Amino acid sequence: MLYMRMVDLIEKKQNHEILTTAEIDWLIDHFTTGEIPDYQMSAFAMAVYFNEMTAEELSDFTMAMVNSGETIDLSDIAGIKVDKHSTGGVGDTTTLVLIPLVASLGIPVAKMSGRGLGHTGGTLDKLEAIPGFHIEISQADFIDLVNTNKLALAGQSGNLTPADKKLYALRDVTGTVNSIPLIASSIMSKKIASGADAIVLDVKTGAGAFMKELDRAEELARTMVNIGAQVNRQTMAVISDMSQPLGYAIGNGLEVKEAIDTLRGEGPEDLTELCLELGAQMAYLSGEVDSIEEAKERMKQALTDGTALEKFREFVVAQGGDGSVVDEPEAILPQAATTVDVKAKESGVVSEIVADKVGTVAMILGAGRETKDSAIDLSAGIVLHKKVGDEIEAGEALATLYTNKSAEVVEEATERLLAYITIADEASKPTLIHRTVTAE
Repeated sequence: MLYMRMVDLIEKKQNHEILTTAEIDWLIDHFTTGEIPDYQMSAFAMAVYFNEMTAEELSDFTMAMVNSGETIDLSDIAGIKVDKHSTGGVGDTTTLVLIPLVASLGIPVAKMSGRGLGHTGGTLDKLEAIPGFHIEISQADFIDLVNTNKLALAGQSGNLTPADKKLYALRDVTGTVNSIPLIASSIMSKKIASGADAIVLDVKTGAGAFMKELDRAEELARTMVNIGAQVNRQTMAVISDMSQPLGYAIGNGLEVKEAIDTLRGEGPEDLTELCLELGAQMAYLSGEVDSIEEAKERMKQALTDGTALEKFREFVVAQGGDGSVVDEPEAILPQAATTVDVKAKESGVVSEIVADKVGTVAMILGAGRETKDSAIDLSAGIVLHKKVGDEIEAGEALATLYTNKSAEVVEEATERLLAYITIADEASKPTLIHRTVTAE
């Protein structure tokens, strides 16, 4: 092998030169083992931040991170395995609805998920609001469950993409988090290492999203889709709105109940619409349907006739959870000691609900983590009663707070929530799905 020095690779990227596959493999390998110090990798990340990467460099960089640790082999599962990833938001309950909905069509869903840091917990935290539910299962059991029931969900392996974990920690403290090549390779490396054959991406835009501007969200979506094409993974993206929270519920147990309502065909309009769109794209990439329209019609039928709800019950029971949560969610899920209605001070039309700020209120109530070691209150959160474009009368409830915190915390949360919801003379409902992005 040729002799390499990290300083030379940094300078190449500073000078807009293209790194070879061998150079990228060497860089990631030596960074993972600790032979490249953090200060040099930070300099490289900053060079990428300003000068970006070519499509070939980015696919090599992504696959080098995939190969830095374990990969999950799902080849023993029959059919095309389609994974879904959301770039995150507030009240983003889609996974809980999507996985049984898609599986109810006979399509295998082998989902690896993580825990959340921020407004609320991640999918794993939400499912742990169901008594007995196990997210730690062996790979053999995971594969057996998908082959038997078409559905399983587990926590991510501790040694998936270790290079990405190390690099993300550096990006977080060096001002390079907001680099589209580094974001795209981070997300795609985890999805590829998790064994997906095809990937549907839900890229959020708006106040509650990482990419707040639509053009930046589209750039990220297109970059990830093109990485997928470069490494022979069918990939597409849906760019969806996160200017206000998705659905009505924000908080772990509250979102499980909302997911159950949605699987019963009684969920919020926006959550249902987005799940049908993402689910249809997953079904289409699986090859099990001939068109997006066919997939949507079959999923609507599954919501109407109870098939999707029963698939959720089967999923919960198979992983040790209490299946009666489907019938009596309030009796089974954890319940907060205090509930307080937040009432409108004026009449009009709700014109803005600042998603990320409302998410912060939910975290104050106990629904999220400020640090990775923070404990989550699975019963805490917010249920909105109005969304943007809805009329409201003075004294009518805008939302209900759920918490086990003190009266002082409830008072602060109430004041904050009122500050983050604007009432005007008129307003229109925001567009939920801005566009879809497929491989060039």
